[in-house]
Amino acid sequence: MRLRNIPGADEVIASSPYCVQDAASLAGNWQSIFPQKQPLHIEIGMGKGQFIMGMAKAHPDINYLGIEKYTSVLLRAVQKMEAEESPIDSLRFLCFNAEDIAEIFAPGEVDRIYLNFSDPWPKDRHAKRRLTSSAFLDRYDKILKKGGHIEFKTDNRDLFDFSVEEIENSSIWQIDAKTYDLHQDASMNPGNIMTEYEEKFSSKGNPICKLIASRIDA
Repeated sequence: MRLRNIPGADEVIASSPYCVQDAASLAGNWQSIFPQKQPLHIEIGMGKGQFIMGMAKAHPDINYLGIEKYTSVLLRAVQKMEAEESPIDSLRFLCFNAEDIAEIFAPGEVDRIYLNFSDPWPKDRHAKRRLTSSAFLDRYDKILKKGGHIEFKTDNRDLFDFSVEEIENSSIWQIDAKTYDLHQDASMNPGNIMTEYEEKFSSKGNPICKLIASRIDA
């Protein structure tokens, strides 16, 4: 499906106080954009922002950065932030291509990475573009702190199986927990905050898969 361009989205993102403009200059100094120095959690492919806004409200002792490649999608998150009665000071957004994620963070600067309902890139020749591919896992290894985690949710069983295999075949990463039906999992579902896609897919009866991964030597 072709993403619909929204006129004026680029300008809104460029002028929004909630959006980071010069990410490369912040490598090693991301805490400077938040009022408090706290653990930094990022969501790659944040969509319209429901998940990360919910997380920021539920966990004010953590700083959050939502990363989205498309301005027309990120615009919706900005609009949601603007509609809030009180500003969420521990949350900022960034329009950025995750392929270059290792260039904007210092080693070990990120405490946790969330990947939610990522593009499955179903064709084999596009496998390296999947956010859970070995190529991206190598990028995450550069920015995630020792003891940090990756959390991944999807309703796409093929993508989930691919992700499990990529991690299990890695010499760096290990799976700490996984489920093929998150909403029925008594150990992994408590505290779960749903994305827009998660609400949509689960309402149709689609089971949600989730895994949590960390480094083997963490």
